[in-house]
Amino acid sequence: MRVHVVSDVHGNSRDLATAGDGADALVCLGDLVLFLDYADHSRGIFPDLFGAANAAALVELRTDRRFDEARALGRRLWGELDRTGAGRESVIEAAVRRQYAELFAAFPTPTYATYGNVDIPRLWPEYAGDGTTVLDGQRVEIGGRVFGFVGGGLTTPMSTPYEISDEEYAAKIEAVGEVDVLCTHIPPDVPELCYDTVARRFERGSAALLHAIRTTRPRYSLFGHVHQPLARRVRLGATECVNVGHFNATGTPYVLEW
Repeated sequence: MRVHVVSDVHGNSRDLATAGDGADALVCLGDLVLFLDYADHSRGIFPDLFGAANAAALVELRTDRRFDEARALGRRLWGELDRTGAGRESVIEAAVRRQYAELFAAFPTPTYATYGNVDIPRLWPEYAGDGTTVLDGQRVEIGGRVFGFVGGGLTTPMSTPYEISDEEYAAKIEAVGEVDVLCTHIPPDVPELCYDTVARRFERGSAALLHAIRTTRPRYSLFGHVHQPLARRVRLGATECVNVGHFNATGTPYVLEW
């Protein structure tokens, strides 16, 4: 059995179209949408609306953890757009829909997917075809192994579209229970897995996920979210914890075989 796993696709539909080649199934751990590319400031919804210079300024402020200034810049730019009569929610949703149409069309059959923190879950049923199974707080058997899926991220100053409380996230982890492969968008709360060496900050990892790994001992914990982690793999007891992103940059899936 061969399963390919991707995360943090961020608009890379070209490589997504071949990500399942040679595999019995594709697993996607979310963040399909590209809102702002920290490496290429000309790509994404934000620069399409406000230009690459403003995108670069926003990236610099966020990287320097000057979140108040970043929010002020965002409010000014969105305010200017609002004054043109274009509502921000409708503008963002239209852009996301264009990306989703292209990205979901690239998924092979079968694909098992969960949401990232920048995804908009309510839109997924409109684009997920018969060959794509969407799971969040749920389990599925693939090739005789049980995979559990928990999507989304925890609340942060970024206020991305699919952030939930620690309590809600923990409830989904508990609902998944004991599995062979625990698939999440965010990592367990382990410092070297949560620190992004380029953004120079700790992303939020889940303490509930870390507890589940230590108590239920899955073979693998697979996740993305942190694009340039200090460590891509850490072994916690019986569990191999692996960061399978950033697909947008590499175009290469992680391979599971058994």
